[in-house]
Amino acid sequence: MLDMVAVYPFTAILGQEDMKLALLLNAVNPRIGGVLVRGEKGTAKSTAVRALAALLPQIEVFRGCPLETGPDEENLQCGRCRLCLPPRAVEKRRVQMVTLPLNATEDRVVGGIDFDGTMKAGRRVMQPGLLARAHRGILYVDEVNLLDDHLVDAILDAAASGENRIEREGISFSHPSRFVLVGTMNPEEGELRPQLLDRFGLCVEVQAVREREQRTAMMLDREAFDADPQQFACKFERESGILARKLLAATQALRDTIFPGGLRHLVAELCVEACVAGHRADLVMEQAALALAALEGRNEVSREDLLRVAPMVLLHRRRETAPPPPPPQHKHEPNDHSHDDPPEAKSQQEQQETDTPGEMESQRSSGRDGDPKEAPVPDASENTEHPMPQPQKNAEEKTYDIGDTFKVKRFSATKDRTFRRGSGRRSRTLISGRQGRYVKSVQGTNTGDVAFDATLRAAAPYQKRRKASSDLAVVLKPQDIREKVRERRIGNFLLFVVDASGSMGARGRMAATKGAIMSLLLDAYQKRDKVAMISFNKSEARVALPPTSSMDSAARLLAELPVGGRTPLSAGLVKSHELLRGHLLRDPTSRPIVILITDGRSNVPLGRGKPMEESVALAGKLAMDERVRFIVVDTEDKGLLRFDMASRLASALSAQYFQTKDLKADTLVGLVKGVSPK
Repeated sequence: MLDMVAVYPFTAILGQEDMKLALLLNAVNPRIGGVLVRGEKGTAKSTAVRALAALLPQIEVFRGCPLETGPDEENLQCGRCRLCLPPRAVEKRRVQMVTLPLNATEDRVVGGIDFDGTMKAGRRVMQPGLLARAHRGILYVDEVNLLDDHLVDAILDAAASGENRIEREGISFSHPSRFVLVGTMNPEEGELRPQLLDRFGLCVEVQAVREREQRTAMMLDREAFDADPQQFACKFERESGILARKLLAATQALRDTIFPGGLRHLVAELCVEACVAGHRADLVMEQAALALAALEGRNEVSREDLLRVAPMVLLHRRRETAPPPPPPQHKHEPNDHSHDDPPEAKSQQEQQETDTPGEMESQRSSGRDGDPKEAPVPDASENTEHPMPQPQKNAEEKTYDIGDTFKVKRFSATKDRTFRRGSGRRSRTLISGRQGRYVKSVQGTNTGDVAFDATLRAAAPYQKRRKASSDLAVVLKPQDIREKVRERRIGNFLLFVVDASGSMGARGRMAATKGAIMSLLLDAYQKRDKVAMISFNKSEARVALPPTSSMDSAARLLAELPVGGRTPLSAGLVKSHELLRGHLLRDPTSRPIVILITDGRSNVPLGRGKPMEESVALAGKLAMDERVRFIVVDTEDKGLLRFDMASRLASALSAQYFQTKDLKADTLVGLVKGVSPK
C-alpha cells in the first residue's frame, strides 16, 4: 500500500466523517457526480483527496497514450491506440489526482492546438488538457467558486457525460473524460450560481475540530508523519488495506445492488420537503444510497441508507420557503408610533431634525399635490447665510444597527474596448495577458499569445507558392501571425457616498439604508471589488474607509457610522472628486461606480450661494468624467410632503436613480445593472 512518496493515510484522518464518506461514495459510484466541500481552510480537504487516490486500485493504461486510455476500455480508446501496430505496451499505475490551478486557461483545461506538432505534421494536432489527464482519476478543484463560470461549466459537462468535447477555434474533437470531481470552496468568498451548485452530486460542510483532545491528537499525528512519513504510514497499513479491499468489493458489487421500488416514494418526499428545483436530487440520492449499501456489504438499499445520504444530497439544493422575519427593533431608536401620524406630520418631523425654521417655511410654500416630477423644486437653502440656532437634539449623534440584508442581483458595467489587467468576478472586459477566454483574433500585436487557428487560416492561401522554395509542411510569414484577444471578469471600484445627517435617522431610515449598503458590500466582496466609503454630516465630509478589499473593515465601520447634524452634500461631492482623482491617476483604465445614498436635502454650502444650487452645479462637473458612473439612491420618505431633491441631483449626475422602496425588495433589482459608458 506504500508509494515511493508516502501519502498521509486516509484512515489516519481524524474527524470530518461526512467528507470522508462523500469521497468514498463517489469512488464506489462515479455516477453520483462528485462532491463539493464547503468550509474553512486547513481542514484536511486536499489531504483526504490525495489519500483517497492512494486507496484506489491500480489501473492499466497504454504507455504513452495522451488520453490515459487502457485495454479495458475498448469502446473509449483513442484512435492512435486502437490502430497502433504493434499494439502499445500496457503499464499499471496509481490513479492520478489532478489539481486544477486557479489561474488555468481554457486551453489548459479542455485542450487546444499543439502548435509545434501542427507545424511538423502539416495538419492540426491536438494538445490534450487537464480533463484528459484526469480520465479514470480524480480532478481536484480548490476554490471552485473563484473559477470563471465557463470553465466550471466545461468541467461539470465532462463530469456528467464522461466525455470532453472541444468545439472552438475551428476544432471539433472529443475524448473520454471520466473522473471523480472534488471541488472545495469557502462560502464567504462568494457562492456558485445555483445552476452550477445543483450539478455537484453531494455537498458537505467542514469545520475545524473544536475538541481540545482531538486537536492535540491531530498535532501529534502530523508531527509524526512529517518526521518519518514511511513509518507513520506503516502504522495504518492494515486499516488502509482493509478499506482498499472494501472499496474494490463495493465497486464490483454495485451493479448487483437493488434499490427497492417502495423507497422511491421516500426519495420524492425528501426532495419535495426540501423544495429542490428540478429532479437531479432524486436521481443522485438513489445513486448515493446504492453506493452506501454496496460499501457496507449489503445487496439492497434500506431506508436508513437514504436518510444517511439525504443531507449530503440536499444541503446545496435546499430552498428556504419560510417568510422572512420581521425587521429587528433597533436599540438606539426611540419608540416609533409615527405610523399613527398623518403623512404630512411625518415629513415635518423629519425636516425638524436638520432644517432651520426658515427652511421649513420655504418648504411649506412648495406644491404638495399632483405629479411630483412636475411640482416646483422647493428651495431648501433659503436663509442659510444666517441660519437659526439648531435644536439641541441635532448636536447629538446616534448609531443605528444594520438592517436586514438581502441578496443583490448580479450587475456589471457594459463592456468597452479598453484592455485591462486584474481579477475579480464583476465586469467582463478585454484583458491584456494570457488569462481569460479567447474571443477573437487580430493581426500580430507582439503579445506572444498566438492564435494558431487564425494564423493557419491566414497562411493557407499562400502555401502552394511558398512550399515551392521550402521543405516545411507549413510555411509562415510574419504577416500571417494572428494573436488572441481575450476577455475575463474583473472587479470594479465601488465608492459609497453616504448621507449621515440627522434626517437620515428619522423613522428607521438609516437602519434600512445600512442594511442595503451591507448587502452591496457583501456582493462587492464576493465579486472581488474594491470599496471605499465617504460619509458627510454636520459641516464636513470625510473618507470613512479608504479603498480596500477588507470586508471586515467595511462592516465594522458601517456598524459604527453615527448619524446626526446637517447635510453638507457639496462637501461630500468634492471629497468624492478628490478620492476618485487619486484612484484614476493610479489606475487610468478603472471604471469606478459611485453610489450616492441621500435624501438630497443639501443645507450647508461651501460658499455663500444656495446649498442645493451649488450641489447641482458640482454634480454637473463630476458627470463630465465619462470614466465614472453614478447611482443615486433616494432615501426620502415619499409622503404627501416630498421634495425630490435627490432626483434633481441624479439628473445633474446623469445617474441611475432609485428610491428607498427599491432597496427593500428581496433583491436589489437592477441597482447597477447596465451601467454603461456614454
